Amino acid sequence: MLRISRRHLLLSGIAAAAYPVIPADAAVEETVIHVRKDPDCSCCSAWIKIVETAGFPVTVEMLPPADLAAFKVARGIPQAMASCHTAEAGGYLIEGHVPVADLRRLLAEMPDALGLAVPGMPWGSPGMGPEAEREAYDVHLIARDGSTTLFSSYPAA
Repeated sequence: MLRISRRHLLLSGIAAAAYPVIPADAAVEETVIHVRKDPDCSCCSAWIKIVETAGFPVTVEMLPPADLAAFKVARGIPQAMASCHTAEAGGYLIEGHVPVADLRRLLAEMPDALGLAVPGMPWGSPGMGPEAEREAYDVHLIARDGSTTLFSSYPAA
């Protein structure tokens, strides 16, 4: 018969309480988002605030428009998928106003892809005006060969 003393039970309880409880998606939330943007773009700054509020640490690098465009081309962002800012997260490129839910899904599922894109600057996407007035838009998964598939869709509000 196993006997557990009160002292052993108490010390075990203290040790268990001291052990940090880490949610399953903590690795996703700890992913640093590095954003490259034009210094004059306020909608990019609004998207950054949304991502930070969602719990992601964010770093920002200001680039002149020509350098930002060259970065996108060099990294394989198709011209049809381009938007105003490009972020990197967990080895993926995030082009434009991608919703946090899609960013989390990408980081959790980890598909073999270049990243996600919301081409253009659709009204009502994160950082682009009120969601209640949102126009319909799609989030695209960019494959490593530059082809794209639908990742998610957001209907008009």
